[in-house]
Amino acid sequence: MTVELPPIEATVISIDKLKQQFKKILSLDAHPGHISTGFAVGVFISFTPFFGLHTPLAIALAFIFRLNKVACITGAWVNTPLTVVPLLVASYNLGRFLRGKPGKALNFTTLDWHSLQPYAKSILLGSSIIGFAAAVASYFICYWLVTFFRRKDAALKEITREMEEVGEELE
Repeated sequence: MTVELPPIEATVISIDKLKQQFKKILSLDAHPGHISTGFAVGVFISFTPFFGLHTPLAIALAFIFRLNKVACITGAWVNTPLTVVPLLVASYNLGRFLRGKPGKALNFTTLDWHSLQPYAKSILLGSSIIGFAAAVASYFICYWLVTFFRRKDAALKEITREMEEVGEELE
């Protein structure tokens, strides 16, 4: 298996930028469930093999389903260029297994559609299952992080308590 990836300098993620983005999510003025749902949908999108379309898909679904846009886009960035190939291989193998197909080597040279098309059924099935599991886990983790972060701030704690009682965002 040979894969052409961008140079490592192009894939390095700034830890400070990542921290800022997560702090932005944790301090959003929205119900923790609303934030977590947006993030979980973004995480699911990040596991799909639609490379280059994750952010536009996250924006589109956030608008269509009225999800939190910042959380949804951030969730779509979970699967980084460093994790794409291992997750693609895992998705392919899981998809083949679930389809009852014998093991077969995954051979591709680039991450474009033409290289992946012969493996599409298995990759889509496997990535859907893995993405769904990751989305469910990320929903609960994000919900816990939002409520934990908000407990440290008295005003945010009270707003969160009221939102959880009412079950929706407060105007």
